[in-house]
Amino acid sequence: MDATNEPHPRKRHLPFPYDQDLSQVLRHLNRRTAAGRRRLANDPHTAAYLAAGMRLVEQHLGPGAARRATVRGRHRVERAVLGFLSQRAVAAEVANNPAVFPRRGLVSTLRTQWRTQSDYVADLINFAMWPVNYRPGYVEQRAVNTARLVTGEDFVRTVHETAYQHTAEGARTPSVRLSLALMAVADGDDTVQQALADTYRGYLASWKQLYAEVIEARNLRLRPGITLDDLADALSAATDGMILRSIGDPGSGVVDHDRHRSLMGTVSLALIHAFLEPADAAEGRTLEQAVEARLEGRPGGAG
Repeated sequence: MDATNEPHPRKRHLPFPYDQDLSQVLRHLNRRTAAGRRRLANDPHTAAYLAAGMRLVEQHLGPGAARRATVRGRHRVERAVLGFLSQRAVAAEVANNPAVFPRRGLVSTLRTQWRTQSDYVADLINFAMWPVNYRPGYVEQRAVNTARLVTGEDFVRTVHETAYQHTAEGARTPSVRLSLALMAVADGDDTVQQALADTYRGYLASWKQLYAEVIEARNLRLRPGITLDDLADALSAATDGMILRSIGDPGSGVVDHDRHRSLMGTVSLALIHAFLEPADAAEGRTLEQAVEARLEGRPGGAG
């Protein structure tokens, strides 16, 4: 094996997951060849800039975002959406890395790793949303929920519990907050938009697999005109909306921490009821036809 393709010897001393092979995660590094990108992806200095960026995301997007007092003694959250991830800010934050990381950050060095800020932000998204970075126990809990949704006895309760866990956790996860914030400002930035699109594509793939398993195991079928992509996109978009609402208006009640319930559970059941029908008693109606049939003979209805 070519020794030049071996990770830097200091990399193995970095904390998890920075000690892992990042060559398939970081896709916007400033190198022309695959070998060059792999070496740079596994360079401790690259990890240092990622660690600084992840810390800045947590500090500025919360929960518990960085605040400062105004002249009237009130507090407000800094809200320059991408300003806190500027090359200058990231380079300066490297000095606050734990000692195991390189702690000397320079804008010039950062630019040798990533040509533009958009390239850096796109790779930070890729790293932040990498499944390895999910909270401890996430994979195991996901497996338990999947088994209960597919074959468990109390399907409705499981939908409510899964929706609550997913929504509540998303609201307090800095990487999820980053992706939601970037959706609002990424218009016109092809690099960041593509990174977000790729992240969602991979994220939704696992959920579509789960939905397909539930549909088969529960002897259901999609209504004519509705696809598995439609179901996944509808549930994902609704979840994003619930997370945003719960962050912006914690008192709205869309997430009820006391009861471990969320409005997302109700919306999920409504979509299941609307988009799916029993395979052995299917009417074969589209969603539009089903709604029209429901309204026949009622004032203002289709009849």
